[in-house]
Amino acid sequence: MQRIRVWDLPTRVFHWSLVSSFIGAYVTGENDRWALVHVTCGYTLLGLIVFRLVWGLVGTRYARFSEFVSGPSSVLRYISDLIQGRPAHYVGHNPAGALAILALLLLGLVSAVSGWMVYDDVDGAWLEALHASSSSLMLGIVFIHIAGVLISSRWHRENLVLAMIDGRKKAEVNQAITTNRPIVALLVVVSLIGFWLWSFRAIVTLLIA
Repeated sequence: MQRIRVWDLPTRVFHWSLVSSFIGAYVTGENDRWALVHVTCGYTLLGLIVFRLVWGLVGTRYARFSEFVSGPSSVLRYISDLIQGRPAHYVGHNPAGALAILALLLLGLVSAVSGWMVYDDVDGAWLEALHASSSSLMLGIVFIHIAGVLISSRWHRENLVLAMIDGRKKAEVNQAITTNRPIVALLVVVSLIGFWLWSFRAIVTLLIA
C-alpha cells in the first residue's frame, strides 16, 4: 500500500470552502453589524451544498454517494469495530463519516434555506427557530465529525486531515482515481470569488457606515 490520490480537487475545494463559510456564518449570526457578511456566508454555503449534491452524482469515484452511502447496519458495525479498536480501513469515506456528511449536507440545506426565508421577511417565528436549531445541530455534528476524524486517524495511523488537503490516502495503487478534475475546481473557485467580489462593496459600505 502507498499514498494514492483519492479525493479530487473539487471535493477538497468544496470541503474547506464549506468549513470557512459555515464558520463565517456562525460567528456573525448574532451581530446586526455583520448581518450582510452572515447572509453572504449563508448563500455561499447553500451554493456549495448544491454543488456537492450534483458532484455526488457525477464526480469521481470516491466523491459519489453511490460509493460511500451505506445502510444503518454498516454504520453500527463500523462504530462497534472502532470502539473495539479494530475498525475496517476504507479508501474513501467510512460508514460513520458518510453518515456525518449526509447529516451536514441536510442540516446545511435546512439552515441556509430557512435563513434565506427569514432574511426575505417570510413571516413565522418557527422559521427563526428552525434556522437557529439547525445551525446549532450542525455545529454539534461538526464537532462529532472532527472527533471521528481524529480517532480514525489514530487507529489507522493515517492523517485524514492531511488527506483532505493533498487528496491522498493509503491504498493499493489500482484504487487511485485517474483524474483530479482541475477545470471543475477552477470553476468552483472562480464562482466563489465572483460572488464575494459582487458582495464585497455592499459589505464594506455596511461596515464603515
